[in-house]
Amino acid sequence: MVIAPEEQWWRKSTVYQVYPKSFKDTSGNGTGDIKGLIGKLDYLQELGIDIVWLQPIYVSPQNDNGYDVADYRRIDPNFGTMEDFEELMKELKKRGMHLMTDIVVNHSSTEHQWFQEAKKSKENPYRNYYIWRDPAPDGGVPNNWQSKFGGSAWQFEETTGQYFLTLFDKTQADLNWEYEKVRQEVADLMIFWAEKGVKGFRMDVINLISKDQNFPDDDGSIAPGDGRKFYTDGSRVHEYIKELYAKVFGPYNLVTVGEMSSTTLEHCIRYSNPQEKEFSMTFNFHHLKVDYKNGQKWELKPYDFEELKGLFSKWQTGMQRAGGWNALFWNNHDQPRALSRFANDGEYRSESAKMLATTLHGLQGTPYVYQGEEIGMPNPDWHDISEFNDIESTNMYQILQERGLTSVEALAVIRERSRDNSRTPMQWDDTENAGFTNGKPWLKLDGRYREINIQREQANADSILSHYKKLIQLRKQESVITEGLFKRLDNQHPEVFAYARITDAETLIVVSNFSSEQTAFTFAEDFWITRAEGRDTELLIGNTRETPSWGKTLELMPYASYMWIIR
Repeated sequence: MVIAPEEQWWRKSTVYQVYPKSFKDTSGNGTGDIKGLIGKLDYLQELGIDIVWLQPIYVSPQNDNGYDVADYRRIDPNFGTMEDFEELMKELKKRGMHLMTDIVVNHSSTEHQWFQEAKKSKENPYRNYYIWRDPAPDGGVPNNWQSKFGGSAWQFEETTGQYFLTLFDKTQADLNWEYEKVRQEVADLMIFWAEKGVKGFRMDVINLISKDQNFPDDDGSIAPGDGRKFYTDGSRVHEYIKELYAKVFGPYNLVTVGEMSSTTLEHCIRYSNPQEKEFSMTFNFHHLKVDYKNGQKWELKPYDFEELKGLFSKWQTGMQRAGGWNALFWNNHDQPRALSRFANDGEYRSESAKMLATTLHGLQGTPYVYQGEEIGMPNPDWHDISEFNDIESTNMYQILQERGLTSVEALAVIRERSRDNSRTPMQWDDTENAGFTNGKPWLKLDGRYREINIQREQANADSILSHYKKLIQLRKQESVITEGLFKRLDNQHPEVFAYARITDAETLIVVSNFSSEQTAFTFAEDFWITRAEGRDTELLIGNTRETPSWGKTLELMPYASYMWIIR
């Protein structure tokens, strides 16, 4: 049965992503916890949030900040207890909010009981839970696949003399989804959390679970030549997800989002079209690679604005045409702050943060707000590699120097690209440690927290925070934001991204200046005559003190962004 649109309540919702280590600490150990989140639910409710996405809080050695799970059914003591979690569920329910939890099942920690058993012998009942291969004839790794964190994707296990696959950190062993018992274990652990009232799941790198069982070498004919073409959107991935839908997503009426690594539009349409019975929506990351030189994350270049606009437009029209649904986002725990990447985090910080938000929240899909973006948190100011915690960043710092960069050059790259840019503690007020903790924070705070914090934003009626509240409310009020067809309007303007969302009755128009210069934008003649001229026009939201006069040509201040509705 296809879910009727009115039952897809999450289409008008906004999701707030909580990175628990950095949200709010109540124990004084310098790490955020569940009680800290409970204490801030009123803040999230006031913001207008419907769904709280809580990242992994399971037992973990924390080699990859919780994405290396050692026990899927227990709360890591650093975050609290199961009683704390159950209290969180009660408090969310009181406020009419839902919880989405992270599920990490492409891989587990090598400290998980399954792996500890699997490595004992080739005959162990858990052996097939993971992917093992004999050494190559020369005694080396089975193939040339590369880890996404650098180096080979294979780790040698001495007891049995075989290699196991690790697409991420060497302590994150890839699970063998070809083995039916693994798929049943995943369904069972998700049911465990659904029974506790969890309403949604975010599935970590879920499109990597189906690997080419021949495990061939990558010949490099398709960039980047690291093996990903043999395990991305693999031959059985849709089968596996449909199986989860039948066992878990459908019966528990869950909202689900798949994190899709290096995916395609065609696959995401299948993943998110309700008729396919897979996910509610998907994340893709193509728009966050427009500043990758030669397509490489660790090579810097100014971002390509035209490519950025083209990707947003391609995914809007493509998903819309075929019944897919986008998860909309600028920021998350794996990305540098968009404010510092695509706009101006200094002189025009407020205008820039509002501009990015307005541009995104007018698109079709479910928007995700990552903690701190609603107050314009920028990338922090890094001085030394010792300040970083992220294993990917510290690994790449060494690898970049091995490739010929100086330590100064390598640090410059890490500053721009590190995942720690988005993981610094939440800035609640101007007291010591920004009100995050009474202890020593697990990761450094940005030195500007006394000027950039929630307490200050709440006291300002024209704040970035106020702008986010209004955008979140507009999505609930204006059906054109959910239903309108996307039409790009800017015709490759060098500074402006402009688009319309169109229904028979209404037209929503969003115009954003992505530059620090004043510029003008003129609507195309045919669009102006057919959709705008002589009609009632209302400004829904804007971000500069002086609103441009409505007309065929708009004069836009630096980082100006406006949303109008024509009825």
